[in-house]
Amino acid sequence: METTARAVAFYLPQYFPIPENDEWWGPGFTEWTNVARARRLFPGHQQPILPGELGFYDLRVPETRQAQSDLAREYGIEAFAYWHYWFGHGRRILERPFREVLHSGEPNISFCLAWANQTWSGVWHGARDRILLEQLYPGREDDQAHFDTILPAFRDDRYLRVGDRPVFYVFRPEDLPDAAEFVDRWQGMARAAGLPGLYLVGEMSNAMGLPTYTSGPADGFDATVYMRLPAAQDAHSRFRMRAMRKILGGPEVYPYSDSAVVGTVTGPDIQPVVYPNWDNTPRSRRGGLVLTGATPDKFRRNVEDAVDLLAGRVHDERLLWIKSWNEWAEGNHLEPDLAHGRAWLEALRDGLSR
Repeated sequence: METTARAVAFYLPQYFPIPENDEWWGPGFTEWTNVARARRLFPGHQQPILPGELGFYDLRVPETRQAQSDLAREYGIEAFAYWHYWFGHGRRILERPFREVLHSGEPNISFCLAWANQTWSGVWHGARDRILLEQLYPGREDDQAHFDTILPAFRDDRYLRVGDRPVFYVFRPEDLPDAAEFVDRWQGMARAAGLPGLYLVGEMSNAMGLPTYTSGPADGFDATVYMRLPAAQDAHSRFRMRAMRKILGGPEVYPYSDSAVVGTVTGPDIQPVVYPNWDNTPRSRRGGLVLTGATPDKFRRNVEDAVDLLAGRVHDERLLWIKSWNEWAEGNHLEPDLAHGRAWLEALRDGLSR
């Protein structure tokens, strides 16, 4: 399928049981646990949102990963950005699905790695102060071990590249002890390994669009991504919503905006992100945030605006990040659901074909 932008969808691997989640949240916990127990919290609230044709899958199953790849490619997604967890000293988690993708050579959809360099706490599950896994930065030797571990992925023919350089995404560049040193070190390791360097992308804002990292170009990142939920709000609506929330309880609620990309923070090295929807009450319950009124048509309009934003750039760098392929407990997914079937995917395809 010919597209005008290179669609890259974030991919959450937390759909199979692991010993850590068994210990923290109970035997058999996966992201589906949160999805299945979601409930309506206010009139008109659309929960639970349940999966459609792919069902409550298990990512240890190769046929599931192949079905995801087939669907994604059919609707114009070029690559999955697998969330990748490296907490320092070789500590990893949830790596099995990607490891099997890499070793098996299947599925054939392109991919890149997105380093989720963040301490895991219980914040998603109402236990904000509970530290589960701390993100550490032990230094040069650990960086080398980290790089060596993922080097086979960088060398894989399926790996997403810009100008022949593998794309590597950093979730919280502002948390790196020295971001410029990180860039120099990782580019040096890449060249020493025979690669032409890496194409480093860092996230520059939080979900509400507030800047968290503004020195990406100066530090040497090739691009940054401006994240902002498509929430129709202003300072007054935010104040009113938070006041009502304090008095009445319940999640923050805002209308979905189909003009979120218009007027966004932009620049030649800033790449856009689009969201089909957002509702993280399956994880955070009454502490969550809900966008109401999201539809595939509104999502398509945001995709079209993002495609327009990228139109003047070199094709290789027209990366359009999509949050997400399968973040079901945050209410942002492209995978078919019972309410809309494949309509989110159809909207993406139509927006990319503009």
